[in-house]
Amino acid sequence: MVTSTALHRPGTSPVHRLPAQVKVVAAFTAVLAVVATPREAFWVFGADLAVLVGVWAVAGVPVGWFARRALIEVPFVLLAVVLPFTGSGPRTELLGLSVSVDGALAGWNILAKGTLGVLVSLTLAATTHPHDIVVGMQRLRMPQVVTTIASLMLRYIDVIVAEARRMHTARVCRGHDPRFLWQVGAVARGIGVLFLRSYERGERVHLAMLARGWTGAMPAPTATPAGTAGWFTGLSPALLVAVLAGVGLWTT
Repeated sequence: MVTSTALHRPGTSPVHRLPAQVKVVAAFTAVLAVVATPREAFWVFGADLAVLVGVWAVAGVPVGWFARRALIEVPFVLLAVVLPFTGSGPRTELLGLSVSVDGALAGWNILAKGTLGVLVSLTLAATTHPHDIVVGMQRLRMPQVVTTIASLMLRYIDVIVAEARRMHTARVCRGHDPRFLWQVGAVARGIGVLFLRSYERGERVHLAMLARGWTGAMPAPTATPAGTAGWFTGLSPALLVAVLAGVGLWTT
């Protein structure tokens, strides 16, 4: 099960030391640039990946670490594989198979942009502690309700994961074996019970917060301002991706 710090890889690299608000803006800018890149600009996506690999090298995070965690996008990869065979419009031969040109381009578009988006998000998560991301969002003047929800979610996700593990251990001690198909019902009921327990816990926590004077506002962030040099350094890779997207739009 994923905890709040499962994707964070502590380190002391220049990327890790960048202020969180800079990395949040850089990741958002890079994702927007990738989305804006024309699907026919194949070389641009390769250049974007090269920029990412350069950031990983500076951060000291192995490529394999990202590759293993990027498997979360497997369902989208399956969709991208199916589209060339189910798409409409002109068709062409590929490895002896008839595929739709539009479907193939659509599948490539999903695969390239989805993969780069996931890798950018993983890069942010790997080099920035979840609490620092919330603080960075606060410094960027994100809506208060968004930062409050994110902060509380990060605080209690570990509690919920621990509860789920205890429930799993209790089921195993009572003879439950999730390998058997007929025990899917027990897993489903366990998920329902976990939801109810989490909801009740949230209600108790909220009442306790109100009793202690909670006004709906998180404490003011104490992070150090980024400064001009920090913004320039942190945004450089994202701006390079944006420039590549612009060149791709210009040449296609």
